[in-house]
Amino acid sequence: MDRLQKILSQAGIASRRASEKLMLDGRVTVNGATVTELGTKADSARDDIRVDGRRIRSNEPRRYLLLNKPRGYVTTRSDPQRRPTVMDLLTGVREYVYPVGRLDFESEGLLLLTNDGDFAAALTHPRHGVPRVYEARVLGVPDAHDLSRLSRGFVLDRRRTAPATIRLLGQNRDGTGSTLEITIREGRNRQVRKMCDAIGHPVDALRRVAIGPLRDRHLKPGHWRELSAAEIENLRREQSPSAAPRRRSPAR
Repeated sequence: MDRLQKILSQAGIASRRASEKLMLDGRVTVNGATVTELGTKADSARDDIRVDGRRIRSNEPRRYLLLNKPRGYVTTRSDPQRRPTVMDLLTGVREYVYPVGRLDFESEGLLLLTNDGDFAAALTHPRHGVPRVYEARVLGVPDAHDLSRLSRGFVLDRRRTAPATIRLLGQNRDGTGSTLEITIREGRNRQVRKMCDAIGHPVDALRRVAIGPLRDRHLKPGHWRELSAAEIENLRREQSPSAAPRRRSPAR
């Protein structure tokens, strides 16, 4: 008998912490009964364990998918408002995969989905600092001071952002807008949008173009593909704590 969150993690449903959230949300049943007590134990070989009504299987093959998420999709398995979710785009995928991190409803770009709980947990853990690269089309043209604020980090929602890498890629001929390349190593909610709001240049369109070493400019919006063995290995190397750069102390 093992703790239920451990069973879910080993089955590739989610990390242990995310599995606890599934339980607290009432999405996990054991032998037909909803289980919300985090200390609950079960026998994966004998008990009927389900998440969202689907029975888990510990012998399912591991899947590592890359999706180019279009605008207008929620990055979750289900949505109480019945909006389209990224799962609607994964035709032919039978395993219980789930998104690694999030892109908000209006954003687009690269998104990983997997049923490897340890892989997902390592990729999203703050201590690993896996970089995410975004192209943000913003209103107006940030000046050198604005770009320096973004790169150094500043207090946002009562907490200082980590240093970021910022490049001005270009601007509209009439000066009404410009495009920034923003690389961050943390995954706070709507972080890029909030950072640009804070300097007075709100985001008009946002696209994630890289996750660690992973890029694919040929993957069309709404399409997905399997990661290659080399891509998976490169992402695992990126998750190594030694791969994350030392974070500088904020300037005083």
